[in-house]
Amino acid sequence: MIKLLAEIGILLLLFEVGLETDIRKLMRTGRSSSIVAFGGFLIPFVLGFFLAHQLFDLSVLVSLFIGGALTATSIGITIRVLTDLHQRNTREGQIVLGAAVLDDVLGVVLLALLYEFSIAGGITLANTSKVLAFIGLFFILAPIAAKLISLLIKHFDDISDIPCLIPTAMVSLVLLFAWLAHEMGAPELLGGFAAGLALSRRFFLPFGMALRTEPEFSERIESQMRPIIQLFTPIFFVMVGLPLNLKAIDWTSAFIWSFSLLFLIVAIIGKFAGAMFTGEPLRKRVIIGVAMIPRGEMGLIFAELGRTSGIFDNEIYAGMIIVIAFTTLLPPFLMKYLYRRTDRHHSYLT
Repeated sequence: MIKLLAEIGILLLLFEVGLETDIRKLMRTGRSSSIVAFGGFLIPFVLGFFLAHQLFDLSVLVSLFIGGALTATSIGITIRVLTDLHQRNTREGQIVLGAAVLDDVLGVVLLALLYEFSIAGGITLANTSKVLAFIGLFFILAPIAAKLISLLIKHFDDISDIPCLIPTAMVSLVLLFAWLAHEMGAPELLGGFAAGLALSRRFFLPFGMALRTEPEFSERIESQMRPIIQLFTPIFFVMVGLPLNLKAIDWTSAFIWSFSLLFLIVAIIGKFAGAMFTGEPLRKRVIIGVAMIPRGEMGLIFAELGRTSGIFDNEIYAGMIIVIAFTTLLPPFLMKYLYRRTDRHHSYLT
């Protein structure tokens, strides 16, 4: 039962990620955000894969999952920290949010590929081509279908007095899209993400003005879905921790400490490397790099998929959880320190 609720929690978590995705921010800061996103995606992935495969002599599939867990930035944590520091609308804030959007999309596509590899038990060109084709088809059709269904839901919400119609309909929509994604040959997780992306008040379809979601309705979806998401997603995080048998890990072995420390360094350096090529002033590049470090829920989803598919053993899973935990907890404190230091510097100059 807990596993089933946790799976619903993952779907709703990706629904929320899609709901918070801002395509327009990516368009406004296009070049800089793309550099940060692709650099921060490719460098940790390639470094993570290479070190896991060559240094620790792990299999190709295990190494791919380790690299994948280091790629995606947690857009939820990034948005929350920037908002709390009142820096969301600054130049670096816009670059970070645009990069996090693209990062999440790339992360979801990579997750879909690794999911297929874990089921098929190997990596083939046919599997890769099939998954990419189904993902492309699903991302084209799903937003249109979600927009049309949302108009129907809005209509009934306007004319009826049925309590909790929106959250009930939204949960049903997410589950429907997860099933459709599975039937089309794409991972179920894409269903939740695509539904959230299409219903975001910041998402639009080219030449689809008639299908544009009203901002007020999108805000109602966000506010009424928040309690449902907050109910189910902690169950997913509980499920992440439950299988972790700390007693079975040899904490005196060099492997767990060298593994965790090395990939923590890769996770940090990989995001900084992308930020260093933006052409922004050094202070802003450092802030952008720190803001892109949090892995949060996306890293945990990669790690949990690796565990449930039998690709990660207990030690590797524990090591990845340690890396994800540190990359999630440290950046908010570092960002607060950097902005305070910047404010003091400006005050001194004036």
